[in-house]
Amino acid sequence: MQSGACQTVTRERTSTVHPNNIYAVTPKGQQELRSAATSISQPEIELLVRLDGVLTVAQIRQSMGDAGDAAIEGTLDLLFAKGLVELVPPDPFGASLQFHLSPSALTAADAEADSCAATLKKSNYYVRIARKRGAPRTRAAGERLSAIIVDDEEHLAKFLKSYLTFEGFDVRTAGSRAEIVAEFRKQPIPDLVLLDVMLPDADGFDILLRIRSHPVLKDVPVIMLTAKATRESVLKGLAGGADGYVTKPVETESLIQAVRTVLGTPQ
Repeated sequence: MQSGACQTVTRERTSTVHPNNIYAVTPKGQQELRSAATSISQPEIELLVRLDGVLTVAQIRQSMGDAGDAAIEGTLDLLFAKGLVELVPPDPFGASLQFHLSPSALTAADAEADSCAATLKKSNYYVRIARKRGAPRTRAAGERLSAIIVDDEEHLAKFLKSYLTFEGFDVRTAGSRAEIVAEFRKQPIPDLVLLDVMLPDADGFDILLRIRSHPVLKDVPVIMLTAKATRESVLKGLAGGADGYVTKPVETESLIQAVRTVLGTPQ
């Protein structure tokens, strides 16, 4: 062998992920989703939310549409290396029931019959995700933090208002479309928005998108606070630009930790 031959050899890292592999979230991964603070990346969060120990990698890629490209394998490798997911042992009986549909059959299939969609819509999926937004806005000397709580549950809104006030916030509340518009027109611009998804005359996801497209409000940290606990809704909130997603019933300490994480204030 020539002395320089080894310099021409290139070793590429290959993924161990197979399309038929099934992954489940480990207790450590569950803790990552419920700890009110996470350091993993957006793609890792979105994939971690989808893993349920039932769907194969191929089925998850299909449910992700254009986003389910080859990058899913690298993301799975990272999650596995961090101990956040584990490979589910093969089930011979379950494997015998696997079958493939042609693209035309998939197109014609009724949406409600799609197993991927059904899994995403599974209820009682509880998470408490929060990511640091970045540098907070500059405030004048002595100026308190400002927050808007958007929730039509009056008792819960008052309860949360008292906790945020104790945390040093001046808090405003809104429970309807008209109240939301009125509060966002007031000064100062909020440092935080706690946003419910299901409101009597408005949709929280729509409000989130409007906030993110508004030239003045686009950088305001938003934590979704909702009883709409499905994988589908969590992913929709994160994709819409939410900085946190906390499901009801609310654990006050977890919510406050999420607020501190998003704003970068001391824990």
